[in-house]
Amino acid sequence: MVGFKNQKDLVRAYYSQLDKDPIKAAKYCAPDALWRGYHPFNEIADPAEVAEKFWLPLKHSLTKMQRRMDLFMAGENKLETGGLWVASMGHLMGLFDNPWLGIPATRKIAMLRYAEFLRIDDGKITDTAMFFDIPHLMMQSGLQPFPAQTGAQLVQPGPMTHDGLMFNDADPNEGVKTLKTIEFMIDDIRDWKGRDEEGLMVELPRSWNDDMIWWGPAGIGAAYTIERYAEQHAGPFRDGLSDKIFNGHVARIAEGSFGGFFGWPNLTLTPAGGFMGMPATGKPSDMRVIDMYRRAGDKLTENWIFIDLLHFWYNQGVDILSRTTGIGRV
Repeated sequence: MVGFKNQKDLVRAYYSQLDKDPIKAAKYCAPDALWRGYHPFNEIADPAEVAEKFWLPLKHSLTKMQRRMDLFMAGENKLETGGLWVASMGHLMGLFDNPWLGIPATRKIAMLRYAEFLRIDDGKITDTAMFFDIPHLMMQSGLQPFPAQTGAQLVQPGPMTHDGLMFNDADPNEGVKTLKTIEFMIDDIRDWKGRDEEGLMVELPRSWNDDMIWWGPAGIGAAYTIERYAEQHAGPFRDGLSDKIFNGHVARIAEGSFGGFFGWPNLTLTPAGGFMGMPATGKPSDMRVIDMYRRAGDKLTENWIFIDLLHFWYNQGVDILSRTTGIGRV
């Protein structure tokens, strides 16, 4: 069996160096490694520049910052883009002592939820997608970047089973099962049937256990059980967005009972009115998403979602970050 232990150890060493000195962490990356970050950072193709623009300012703001991982896995990407990828998810926690991106400091604990995919080639990180829920951090500072959301706003826990940190390799057969379960769900919703054409309560149980939890991003929120998920997210999402174009994924992996994917972008959608309290625009916009999943039995049961909502609405002509903080675009 070909395992992923060496690649996992590389990423853990990279994380350890980021804690000590983000500039020196560039040694774990190829010189032209691509880093795809949440708006307003977007694409940066220089590890030193990533450290200077993202890590150093963030660590200055969230003092004594620590990485609190809930999920750590690796897998071979079977999509056309290929590659071996390591993925992690959790929170970056620190004392919010200094403003960041115009978000006011609180001098209290703040938790920036994140998910990250890292591609490893020849012992170096060559490609990264890292999404972090900036609107959630804004809300912890007392700001309201979006209208009232349909789901619950929470600091989100990791998997109920507490077994998401796979520093050693998991049973590969379990990863195959998980990937097949995720791909069944993707194929089942690809046609984007409206909630009344077939009925979400008919569609969703094919892929999800009834006690599913959808841990959505700030601005949408979390929902528990199929019925409440249909009511509080899936229904409003399909009602409020039209002309769906599925752009595919860059990477899709699974290990053990966990799996995930990201796209750049995953979807192109047009606001039809009502989604996140926003009006119809008639203008398509790209949606970048990282999804992480836990499988229980032969269905999915937990889903953590990271959507770059700042990017989506910025391309609709609404600069949420600047509008909410009162500071011009970074």
